[in-house]
Amino acid sequence: MQCAPFREAVSARLDGEPLGMPAADLDRHLAACPACAGWADAVEGVTRRARLAPAPPVPDLTAAVLGALPQQLPGTAAAARARLLHAALRLALLAVGVAQAGLAWPALTAGVAAMSAPVHVAHETGAWNLAVAAAFLAVAAAPRLAAGALPFLATFAVLLTVTTVRDLAAGHVHADRAAAHLLLVAGVVLITVLAWRRRPRRAAAPASAPARRVVA
Repeated sequence: MQCAPFREAVSARLDGEPLGMPAADLDRHLAACPACAGWADAVEGVTRRARLAPAPPVPDLTAAVLGALPQQLPGTAAAARARLLHAALRLALLAVGVAQAGLAWPALTAGVAAMSAPVHVAHETGAWNLAVAAAFLAVAAAPRLAAGALPFLATFAVLLTVTTVRDLAAGHVHADRAAAHLLLVAGVVLITVLAWRRRPRRAAAPASAPARRVVA
């Protein structure tokens, strides 16, 4: 009878692993084979001594490992600065939106506008400026809307800037009225920065594998 499978089963039993055979078959073989029974006793003794042997002393390296760690994780300061800048941009846009709404409210409610505009024109101007203020406030509250609001607001700001410069040169508008448009320009600049900071980053291209040399 081959003893190797039974000795493997004895080793598996000591390790708490599946025997690979019925336990009754192993026990019958050990009872009938003195060589395997002696081998099993010897292996069990070695295993017991190995498990009960005292562990060698190991120095406590906790203090050394903790001391070797950096005081601040890499990128922590940069991330804190980015959060601070993001919050400052949102607060500045909030202030611009409130100021823009303050300029629009008299024209919208009382029909009072610059340059003695008719009441209906004043109402239209007030509604338009209040809508722009609402856009500023919406982006300040939810910066993810910046990219969607930018095409409309940027187009309006560019066209208004060009026409205002021409009107100033021709004397069609007072400087104080033109200065009020700076709020719009400031709000569009802030939204542009927010949209730029939230743009999707391109993943780094994986390095190309070196070409293998083909030997004829």
